[in-house]
Amino acid sequence: MNILSHLKPIVSKSAKRRGRGIGSGVGGHTTGRGAKGDKVRGSTKLTFDGTKIKKSWIKRLPFLRGKHRTNALNKFQTITLSQIEKVYKSGDTVTLKNIFEKFPRLDARMYKLGVKILSTGTLQKKLTFQNIKMTESATKKVNAAGGKIEG
Repeated sequence: MNILSHLKPIVSKSAKRRGRGIGSGVGGHTTGRGAKGDKVRGSTKLTFDGTKIKKSWIKRLPFLRGKHRTNALNKFQTITLSQIEKVYKSGDTVTLKNIFEKFPRLDARMYKLGVKILSTGTLQKKLTFQNIKMTESATKKVNAAGGKIEG
């Protein structure tokens, strides 16, 4: 059986290459762009506004300083020692996993960034903390209550 006789015809034509000389199919001189002017010569800058009188769109934007979105995303969530005192019993181990279980208000998407424990309030229970960030004053209060900090 002859394969060449059963080939389907090609429907789509290849695009004409503009501005590549007279033989390219679309003229060599102006190539469909018209005669003179800005639209012939190329694209304008993104900051170009057209006149000197009105304020350019870049200068109309608010003058913001600092890092915004990225700075806000990198902050971890905080819990106080008084909140931990209410939830845990004496002798319990406090880990990231059970913190997110016992505190439903914490955003689960922030699990990777973790939680930092602040020293607000008092702690009388002996607790063991595993791989959790805390402030210096919070570590002093945990050690004073007889707790341990691992990792």
